Amino acid sequence: MSDWKPKRFWTQSAVVEAEGGFTVELDGRSVKTPAKAELVVPTQAMAQEIAAEWDAQEKEVDPTTMPFTRSANAAIDKVRHQHAEVADMLADYGDSDLLCYRATHPQELQQRQADQWDPALEWAAETLAARLLPVAGVLHQPQDPQALLGLRQRVHDYSDFQLAAFHDLVSLSGSLVLGFAATVDWRPAEEIWQASRLDELWQIEQWGHDDEAHAASEVKRAAFLHAKRFFDLSV
Repeated sequence: MSDWKPKRFWTQSAVVEAEGGFTVELDGRSVKTPAKAELVVPTQAMAQEIAAEWDAQEKEVDPTTMPFTRSANAAIDKVRHQHAEVADMLADYGDSDLLCYRATHPQELQQRQADQWDPALEWAAETLAARLLPVAGVLHQPQDPQALLGLRQRVHDYSDFQLAAFHDLVSLSGSLVLGFAATVDWRPAEEIWQASRLDELWQIEQWGHDDEAHAASEVKRAAFLHAKRFFDLSV
């Protein structure tokens, strides 16, 4: 029974306007979320992506090939019912942001972190009015409470769909700053992702490539790039 998958039962999907946005219908029947809520998304472009995923299903429905549908389900079934809790959890990354914890050695790694991470922190200071300070080592050092408060409010202001995407941008990168940077195209999403992996890439240079680790990293990379796309389609 654990291998059971629902069969394809429809012949055609369609994007239809609905109260509060757009939905997808399969042979005239509206798609529901796993919690049986109406799957209504904020933009037609997002609904079109979801419809394309349903159209691409063959004999059996494979949710692993439907990232937009899964993200929309998460926004509706999960984030909508605990928006404040999710926002607070993500905002907490600001006080321990990846970009703020720097290597104590070697000098080459220190310089690489400064070259790639300092511009992002400077951007946050100028654009988000939140100056976070880098520290040497891994021991936690609190950041400016006022800066963190401003970042927290920005997170809370996101819609359910934006927050669902932002969750992955932040949790996958380990950085609240890089999450914000991705949402406004501060740099290309691929470049921002690579910046979040700076320490891992350094280790690969020192110790060599690991196929299993690389495969896991590629899964996360795809999820990060999808989250950026989902965020863009939420507006």
